[in-house]
Amino acid sequence: MANSDKVAIIGLDSIPPEMMFEKLLDKLPNVKRMYERGMHGNLESCNPPITVPAWMVMMTGMNPGKLGIYGFRHRRGFSYNEGYIVNSTSVKQDTIWDYLSRLGKKSIVLGVPPGYPPKHIENTDVVSCFITPSADKPFTSPPELKEGVLSAAGGKYIFDVTFRTENREEIKKELFELLHKKFDVAEYLAKTRPWDFFIMHEIGFDRLHHAFWKFFDATHPKHVKGNPYETLDIEYYKAADDRIGKLVEIFGEDCVTFVLSDHGSKGMLGAFCVNQWLEKEGYLKFKTKPQSVSDLDKTEVDWTKTKAWGWGGYYARIFFNVKGREVTGVIERKNLEDEMKKLTGKIMSIQDNTGRTMKNYVFKPSELYGTAIGDLPDLMVYFDDLNWRSAGTVGHDSLYLFENDTGPDDSVHSMNGIFLMYDPKKDMGSKVLKNARIEDIAPTLLKMYGVEASPGMDGRILAEVVAQ
Repeated sequence: MANSDKVAIIGLDSIPPEMMFEKLLDKLPNVKRMYERGMHGNLESCNPPITVPAWMVMMTGMNPGKLGIYGFRHRRGFSYNEGYIVNSTSVKQDTIWDYLSRLGKKSIVLGVPPGYPPKHIENTDVVSCFITPSADKPFTSPPELKEGVLSAAGGKYIFDVTFRTENREEIKKELFELLHKKFDVAEYLAKTRPWDFFIMHEIGFDRLHHAFWKFFDATHPKHVKGNPYETLDIEYYKAADDRIGKLVEIFGEDCVTFVLSDHGSKGMLGAFCVNQWLEKEGYLKFKTKPQSVSDLDKTEVDWTKTKAWGWGGYYARIFFNVKGREVTGVIERKNLEDEMKKLTGKIMSIQDNTGRTMKNYVFKPSELYGTAIGDLPDLMVYFDDLNWRSAGTVGHDSLYLFENDTGPDDSVHSMNGIFLMYDPKKDMGSKVLKNARIEDIAPTLLKMYGVEASPGMDGRILAEVVAQ
């Protein structure tokens, strides 16, 4: 790559290839031009396919086990009910912009999660991500960048929307405001700050999918034909396409642009009550059985008789109650492996509400990642290939819920995101990239800058990309 060349990433959270490259491509003139002249393909996400850790897997080239990040929320040590939210300080490994900073190259990092609090990195402008509590907090590095960001956003910069609510009209309004302010700031930074590497992240697509998927997906079990949001996907994606086109123009002829997503989305079939099932199977015991829907933390669990419990989310995290590890552990350490195998067998035979055996996946972190550090679960469970969420609450009438137990939600995550590469100076003829994984992005981009990647990276250099 010549010294004058730049690389930019437009990161769009949760976009599946089926949406951008198939269903909506003909309605997105800027993306379609990039698609027809560039290189595209599926980008396989990490396990688990969740925003945090996925973007850091992409930016470090290291899997979640090496990062020690398994989702937004983590159990604190071996506590029964203490947890914490991952933030920027949880990321100890070098990102692409850390490597470039040491070479004196300048980067702009806009909203990449987890990005709060903003880290101070030489040669790097940082604007924090959607986990930022409010614009009243310091959210830029250097701090003086905040004034320009607020001005570019019309005096008010927003980080996220409230999306688990039935007030869909308000969500819709906020989604478009979020999108336009993010791109206003992206344009401002790209025009006014010096940079060799630019990356922005927009969470709005994730929120759109969670809040509106059943409205625009005719195959969703809860879809109602003729509803007022039936074409909202088209409206939102078109608005984004217009802003992408303008931003790519600002990037200029000497910039190679990537449009990437961290994972995909698909319709949610339901939520499986993991803790109620564990109680049914004799693993979880209560002193007093909950009579109404409750968080497990707010119930009277009999830890002296409980062998295992779980967390809800897009996937289930299972924890065993081990002697010498948990305060009132009941499983002997020597028996833990056998207990995990037994429970795995039971999980693999779980049926859905129709009696069909679910396509469940059970992972042991150390086997999945090779190295697994930090506050990891004992087992990770995908219910029915992620079509069913894990519901951690208890006190339901059934093991099967058809709403998310933490608020309205129409979609779940899928394993494939999007990869799109565009160089204004070249016509690649809609070249297809195959077998690309999210871990491959960091070593590939570093290679484009002539930087040797760390041997600890799990990704490979995508030769087809570098050759262009």
